[in-house]
Amino acid sequence: MASLDARAVASLLREYAQRTALAGGNPYRAKAYSRAADSLAALAVPLDVLVAEDRLTEIPGVGDAIADIITKVHKTGSHPSLEKLRKEIPAGVLEMLAVPGLRPEKVLRLYKDLGIGSLSELEAAAKDDRIKKAKGLGAALQTKILQNVAIAKSGEGRLHLHRAAALLAHAKDSIRKSRPELKRVTIAGDFRRGCELVGDLAIVAEAAKLDKTSTPSADGLQIRVSDRKHFGAALLFATGSAAHIEQLQALAAEKGMRLEPDGLHKGRTLIAGEEAEIYRALGLPFIDPELREGRGEIEAALKGKLPKLVTDQDLRGILHCHTDASDGTETLETMAKATRQRGFEYFGVADHSKSAHYAGGLSVEDIAQQHREADRLNKRFGKDFRILKGIESDILADGSLDYEDEVLERFDFVVASIHGRFKLDRKAQTQRLLRAISHPHTTIIGHMTGRQLQRRPGYEIDVEKVLRACAKHDVVVEINAHPWRLDLDWRWHQAALEFGCMLSINPDAHSIPELDHMHWGVMMARKGGVPAERVLNAMTLAEITRYLRQKRRSLDRAA
Repeated sequence: MASLDARAVASLLREYAQRTALAGGNPYRAKAYSRAADSLAALAVPLDVLVAEDRLTEIPGVGDAIADIITKVHKTGSHPSLEKLRKEIPAGVLEMLAVPGLRPEKVLRLYKDLGIGSLSELEAAAKDDRIKKAKGLGAALQTKILQNVAIAKSGEGRLHLHRAAALLAHAKDSIRKSRPELKRVTIAGDFRRGCELVGDLAIVAEAAKLDKTSTPSADGLQIRVSDRKHFGAALLFATGSAAHIEQLQALAAEKGMRLEPDGLHKGRTLIAGEEAEIYRALGLPFIDPELREGRGEIEAALKGKLPKLVTDQDLRGILHCHTDASDGTETLETMAKATRQRGFEYFGVADHSKSAHYAGGLSVEDIAQQHREADRLNKRFGKDFRILKGIESDILADGSLDYEDEVLERFDFVVASIHGRFKLDRKAQTQRLLRAISHPHTTIIGHMTGRQLQRRPGYEIDVEKVLRACAKHDVVVEINAHPWRLDLDWRWHQAALEFGCMLSINPDAHSIPELDHMHWGVMMARKGGVPAERVLNAMTLAEITRYLRQKRRSLDRAA
């Protein structure tokens, strides 16, 4: 039989991962197979080339053991271990593993005890109240299934931003090594538009001459090769979105032109082939890729009202980070030094508060100790860098903040966040947030909706009402940059700006590598149309110190 391509091997390896998870044993092995399957689906070099040249371990997440599995599956179309596992569980059962919060052992119980053999059967059983009556399953699991089946369906085939970034970076590197004659190798698709979940892995490259051999053979990853004259148009179409392209084409038609994948035409003449030239010929300024969603960006461009979007370089400091005083992995000193080494002017520690027992929340004595440490380090750092003393205070069920006011007033800033009681109804949850926002010590509302992408939906709140309250009480809205959160959703950023809110791009870092989550927050802010002047931590150290002091003075006056 013919050998399998990368996409087919990736599919079988993903099935192997799922069946391994259901079989029990080491859970990390199943996760390793899944990561390797994702990498295979984004190969920029044909799999048979990598196999023939013994280069499989160049693929991210592929070591010797997985390379052996890939080789066997590629050559034979299967693997003995996979075939053995297939005899134990029907294929439809694997679908249920996509439901967030539904662990393999529960999937097995659903199959063996209730005979549920697919995602559709699972949804039907939950709606018919069959699951809550089963011993060892219950009402809570049934509710979770009903909530999360939609997530399983909507997130199918899509990757978190940071995972897509790693795969695309590897693909670019592979193309440059295997096809050095290609120039301007550029990432396009959903990732270039800054989408929070990426399903369209795409790259555009320039070739000096196009012929039938000019398009690299790639399995899964979309690679488009263009010549220099038409490169910009190819990049424009490969970036999308479909709605944005359609609106550009409609505008071109109004002007007697024709926008096609090879460029902007008037009659038989090619008017423009580069992205910026195409926009300019249509009477538009260049529209940043993150804005290209067909949500009014062309109308704004025509009126000269496009925002100047925030960039990574605009950010001057980091807020909302955790240390080993609560559930982080590093000391305050280590996190602060790593922040300083990245060129920032301040580090805002915000460990968990006392009610967060699950995360090692700080006692009042712990706070005093951390503040003494911050003071000691600040003396050493001097005037150019400062640790800002913050806390991530739990918003309790009634909307009050963790700690008494005399404790809260010791902090430079307070991030108020919900970490429990997610199932309150929309009105109660909204009121809970509104009370926290009205608390005079609240500086920032953290991860406002509590969502975790492809894991759980956010709790139900009236987002507009909450944003209006933040504007009224001068409370900053967090753009949580953790790639599993990216909360507040970018679709609400314009409303926040219109109501008068400031925003803060925060990494919610629990380790040194997670400090670099800031970049994903910037991408979300850009997608939401946020300019630097509306971002709290785009302020310099002097500016944010003044801002926080003014807020404290207003507290003193109110008292």
